[in-house]
Amino acid sequence: MPESANGPGRTVVVIGAGPVGLAAAAHLVERGLEPVVLEAGEHVASAVAEWSHIRLFSPWRYNIDSAARRLLEQTDWQAPDLDALPSGGQLIESYLLPLASTAALSGRIRTGRKVIGVTRDGLDKVRSADRENRPFLVRTTDASGGVSDIRADAVIDASGVWGQRNPMGAAGLPAAGESAAASFLSGPLPDVLGKERARFAGKHTLVVGMGHSAANTLLALAELAESEPGTSITWAIRGARADRLYGGGDADGLPARGALGSRLKSLVDFGVITLVPQFSITGFEPTGGCCGGAGTVTVNAVTADGPRSVKADTVIAATGFRPDLEMLREVRLHLDTAVEAPAALGPLIDPNDHSCGTVPPHGERELTHPDPGFYIAGVKSYGRAPTFLLATGYEQVRSIAAALAGDREAADAVELDLPETGVCSTDLPASSDAGCCGPPAAPQGFASGSLHGYSGEQPTAAAPASSCCAAPDTASN
Repeated sequence: MPESANGPGRTVVVIGAGPVGLAAAAHLVERGLEPVVLEAGEHVASAVAEWSHIRLFSPWRYNIDSAARRLLEQTDWQAPDLDALPSGGQLIESYLLPLASTAALSGRIRTGRKVIGVTRDGLDKVRSADRENRPFLVRTTDASGGVSDIRADAVIDASGVWGQRNPMGAAGLPAAGESAAASFLSGPLPDVLGKERARFAGKHTLVVGMGHSAANTLLALAELAESEPGTSITWAIRGARADRLYGGGDADGLPARGALGSRLKSLVDFGVITLVPQFSITGFEPTGGCCGGAGTVTVNAVTADGPRSVKADTVIAATGFRPDLEMLREVRLHLDTAVEAPAALGPLIDPNDHSCGTVPPHGERELTHPDPGFYIAGVKSYGRAPTFLLATGYEQVRSIAAALAGDREAADAVELDLPETGVCSTDLPASSDAGCCGPPAAPQGFASGSLHGYSGEQPTAAAPASSCCAAPDTASN
């Protein structure tokens, strides 16, 4: 806890009014601390609103923070069915908006305030003398461009990673022509069956990526293809196999997540989705699309079989996210060199070794940085690792709030109540055992406990194409 001339600090700036940011504020209030929540959007959970049509695969019981619940129970709030799966929109309407409206939080949230920098008041990153006794200075801008500074004794960055998409090119850099092809590119979770239906109906879509965002989008496109003739889907991944995303089937502690993977595998097996493995994108070549024209984009790549090109109407970039560290340039950070998570947390979640959604319990001690009183929490704390669950973020901020209040024992008593992933690694065959055009195989369960992430992916021979369930001709060589 940073000290000042007036004793222990009391004001804590929380960056981001999403689920974890609001949970942090609830825990801070319970601890007698004074949160100031800064939200870049014009309303709370503005990032969640951009994927409001997506249904979470974790039920309500894992998506409601304990301190937030205690605040809500002081109102006329009606708890949702804890076993039901909320959409992003329901998460906002039934939980986050009521929480933000509670007497304890409503006056402590400032929307339309984008944080552009965090530093120590009067000191840049290089200066050390008396550093720990200086308050933090958080600089913000509003919609009109006005700049204002807020001083605080501690800062919790729960701003998330939405909007910080990983590029689609190999080696972490944009591919040649990727920026020029922007009009053909879609974000990771487009509303395929709703407001963006016309963009995908009767068209060829290339989905790039192998996370749950890609899976949700692929399933939506497959549903669209059932009613919209000419709709075709190609799925490109860098890995040799998609087993990691197919997941644990009925062994998954989150049934919706297991069903998602099982359904996706059956769609690939029966040719509804054309899977192109080991697809390393090298460039984009737009054709047309100017001034309202339709146009297409050709995506060039290197595969295990040599160069390959896929022509598509739209490319969905479901390539994951990375944290925005620019606004933290003047904070002394200690980050894992691979995943850009806090250094002590990085090895616990490194996707080279872990494909599990569950992680060892961790809290304030694992989230500290060389500038005392500064923390990154929530999905941003995972850096580039893709295995975050909301319940993990809630426990992070509970522990941080306890530490800031001086309750070391509570801060260290970290417990995570998370569902099993059902799979860390798998020996799932590359092809289905179901008969040609027969019913999809029943969801399969796989042993969990082995720690194999990217490093556990081994190239295998491609399964032969089905002869009577031919997929649409969605890719060209």
